[in-house]
Amino acid sequence: MANPTGSTLSHLECTACGRTFDADALHRLCPECGKVLYPRYDLASVALRPSDLVSRTPSMWRYREVLPVRDAEHVVSLGEGFTPLLSAPRLSAALGIADVRIKDEAQNPTGSFKARGMSAAVSRARELGAKTVAAPSAGNAGGALAAYAARAGLAAGVVMPEDCPRINQVEAVVSGAGTWLVDGLIDDAGRLVRTTSEARGWFDVSTLKEPYRVEGKKTLGYELAEQLGWELPDVVIYPTGGGTGLVGMWKAFAEMTELGWIGEQRPRMVVVQAEGCAPIVRAHDQGERHAPRWEDATTEASGLRVPVAVGDYLVLDAVRDSGGTAVSVSEDEMREATRELAASEGIYPAPEGAATLAALRRLRDSGEVGDSERVVLFNTGAGQKYPDFMPAAPEVVPADSPAWNSGL
Repeated sequence: MANPTGSTLSHLECTACGRTFDADALHRLCPECGKVLYPRYDLASVALRPSDLVSRTPSMWRYREVLPVRDAEHVVSLGEGFTPLLSAPRLSAALGIADVRIKDEAQNPTGSFKARGMSAAVSRARELGAKTVAAPSAGNAGGALAAYAARAGLAAGVVMPEDCPRINQVEAVVSGAGTWLVDGLIDDAGRLVRTTSEARGWFDVSTLKEPYRVEGKKTLGYELAEQLGWELPDVVIYPTGGGTGLVGMWKAFAEMTELGWIGEQRPRMVVVQAEGCAPIVRAHDQGERHAPRWEDATTEASGLRVPVAVGDYLVLDAVRDSGGTAVSVSEDEMREATRELAASEGIYPAPEGAATLAALRRLRDSGEVGDSERVVLFNTGAGQKYPDFMPAAPEVVPADSPAWNSGL
């Protein structure tokens, strides 16, 4: 290797049947049982200590020993990660909760948390010899894949529902990806990618259907611990479509405990979905380990319009093992939370991010979140990408109006 990263990647392990596989070959799902593969690391050999991070570049690749790319020449980065963990004092006061913070993923290079997963997935795909990468997308993932493939010098294919946000469609096209719209939902787009990838020469990097997007997302957990002085919050509230961010954090917490960086304490992990598409919430409430497809899914929060998740069992396990819960919220609640978060803290969230504030209100009112707790809400993307979600009609005033002289 020309420039080793120090990655301690050792093998891939099936999260369901436990079989192990060579990490240095292109894999997708477990060839034995069809479930999700996780990269595993020789954590005992990691020499990195938390104090060493102070001098490292503020991106997700600061944790390179526990990321899967072996040669730094293959790291495809636009500066993703190490987004701010912002205090929200006015929200805290309004809610009567001691400490509410916002992890603002809108400040990633492509405007959402999808940059993390695509940076890791595209980097590793290039290192293992892939020439073209592809994925279905409800919006933000498509733009991120296109951008990171362009950065890597790889071709990309993106298939999106035709009614996903227009800005996401433009991102993918402008970044040079072959882009197709489908009359259907993201699982319909996924089926098209899956059934045509071999003929087109695509390596499919769909959510949790290859091993490495979750590794980019797990850096959310490492950052959360680092930004809180190697402690974890009491509650994490996360908007959940495919669920990669939530299960990635759960994986990170386990790794950090094994590394000796944190103790055994875990946050209560809270899933948030839209009332019009809530398969994980339904499965949680019914005590199921898998979440059947949600028929006729509908929500304007495109990242939450995921009717079935391949990693459903991983999400549900993390929620239950942490003592957490699952909540669904309405479109009106998301709109009201968008206004509140923007007007009180200056953070204009994506609808998915606003859903976390709506969920927190529910949990506070029910007593499931106490007034002395530290709560982290994840804003997974930029509200500016959803210009049609919030109705806005500023008053038009003639330039020579006397109202200007009276302070409006």
